Amino acid sequence: MTYGAANLNDDGTGAKSTLASTVYHQLRDDLLGGALEAESKLRVEWVVSKYGAGASPVREALNRLASEGLLGRHDQRGFFIMPVSAAELEELTRTRCWLEERALRESIAHRTAEWEEQLVLALHRLGRASRLSPQSTSSLNPDWEKLHRTFHRVLISACRSHWLVGFCDQLSDHAYRYRQMANDGESIQRDDFAEHRLIAENALDGNADGAVQALIAHYELTAAMCMERFKQGEAPQVAAGPGQRAHR
Repeated sequence: MTYGAANLNDDGTGAKSTLASTVYHQLRDDLLGGALEAESKLRVEWVVSKYGAGASPVREALNRLASEGLLGRHDQRGFFIMPVSAAELEELTRTRCWLEERALRESIAHRTAEWEEQLVLALHRLGRASRLSPQSTSSLNPDWEKLHRTFHRVLISACRSHWLVGFCDQLSDHAYRYRQMANDGESIQRDDFAEHRLIAENALDGNADGAVQALIAHYELTAAMCMERFKQGEAPQVAAGPGQRAHR
């Protein structure tokens, strides 16, 4: 098994070879992107109608999302979209920092020339992309999101544990839901690229303490921006588009 190399063209979505996996990826993108309202029920019939698939692949997709913690499940009452809360965000951020600190330290300790080249390239590509969508400055640019995800995956890709990378990816998915809510937060100003550059420079220099400190500061600032929404009393329900509540 080879460690220390990551696919820079991999956005983490994996193969979509079956109908069930197609529904899974479409529904997952909608859940993470805020197209569906938090705490809403997801009736199988509604999902079948919206995503154009049969009941069997839909149930398979819903069960898979429930196993990842993106959906909740009531016995005999179906599925619902997991709520968001300040308490969960705090726990999520704390756990993510714990795991990624270990992954980053291991990655730096076992870095290779190939890993260094990929990290430089990932940072370069991220710096050339606009964080906000060209169509709407109130939403994140999907292309930037893919590059952002790639940067963070490359950063820990040399840690020699696919299990650890997988756990970090799962926490990243949950963190993305919260970042979607705070993308218009103006109370805290930041320079995203400078934050990522500082992490990368320390990692490339072999300064594990500096890289970890920069990474944790990066995640904690994001969490603070999300927390602002809770402090404002907005109880950030993920925005639902027109007609999205019809599945209740």
